[in-house]
Amino acid sequence: MARAVQLARLGHYSTMPNPRVGCVLVRAGQIIAEGWHQLPGKGHAEVEAIANAGGQDLSGTSAYVTLEPCSFHGKTGPCCEALAAAGIGRVVYGMEDPNPKVAGRGNEYLRQQGIQVEGPLLEESCRALNPGFIRRMESGRPYVRAKLAMSLDGRTAMANGESKWITAAPARHDVQRLRAGSCAIVSGIDSILRDNPAMTVRAGELDLSPEAEALALAAQPLRVVLDSQLRLDTKAQLFNFPGPILLVTLADPAGEQARQLLAQHTQLEIVQGRDFQGRIDLHWLVAELGRRQCNEVLVETGASLAGSFLRRGLLDEVIIYMAPKLLGSKARPIFELPLDTMAAHLPVIIEDIKPVGRDWKIIARPDTES
Repeated sequence: MARAVQLARLGHYSTMPNPRVGCVLVRAGQIIAEGWHQLPGKGHAEVEAIANAGGQDLSGTSAYVTLEPCSFHGKTGPCCEALAAAGIGRVVYGMEDPNPKVAGRGNEYLRQQGIQVEGPLLEESCRALNPGFIRRMESGRPYVRAKLAMSLDGRTAMANGESKWITAAPARHDVQRLRAGSCAIVSGIDSILRDNPAMTVRAGELDLSPEAEALALAAQPLRVVLDSQLRLDTKAQLFNFPGPILLVTLADPAGEQARQLLAQHTQLEIVQGRDFQGRIDLHWLVAELGRRQCNEVLVETGASLAGSFLRRGLLDEVIIYMAPKLLGSKARPIFELPLDTMAAHLPVIIEDIKPVGRDWKIIARPDTES
């Protein structure tokens, strides 16, 4: 199963909106074939492993798979039927599939076919492969991370907005991998107007194998811009790169400004969001991204919007890259959080701290139980 988890990780940048799954076929204690889910529409891990067995007789073979085999027809056939047809005698699964279309039905089908079913096994490791898929299947919303870079004194930009570069190249390359593993990247119009980002996964900055980089570049995340009043410039850099763009506004999505923006990019979609006190309702946004089958969402924006996501309880994880430099008291804070007392603080749990080049990467999550 540990090997199956390793195989599943190979699909980290490419399986979305499907889960990352690995499968190992074992006979007499020896691995005879392996498979992993690579792309939506291609064979699932179990089917790939069976194909990689090269036509061997698989009667009585054990299959170790990180996720319960699926039991419904989608772009491909049910994996539980493929395992049964191949003569697999035993299936060990890492975790039950949270998809309501499966949710135990795959395992039950296997049992009905006389196949021995065991599990869960290494469930924590298997769940860690797919936090966004699990969250979306269980609640309808994606797993939302915010990425921010700050100085040692907690500042993200100078008072005039200058922010390039707080962190060094290794940290920025790590961010590219965060982007590549996300279904969508969300930013606010103020950040777009100030920094003019492309919001894409960039070639040559992922520090991955050529095969993994090719998969990551082919699956560019949805770029989501929150622009209540349609202030986006038609010459914005994000229009210079292929890939889907979702522009969310409170203005008329069929008006003249919208038509001018739509003329800039064939993959641009403009939708009218729900109004919350004159701003786009972030709860609606997160639910909408879930409806669009986004598993993991990366928020890359300034202190104001990042603070709004945090105050509304919409962040599952915060990733902060801390640079060994001081920007001073006039510089901008990492979050806009208008708190007046110690009792009003927002507690977090630090999950990990590690060096990335000369910078430090801090992974934390809001402590919702304090």
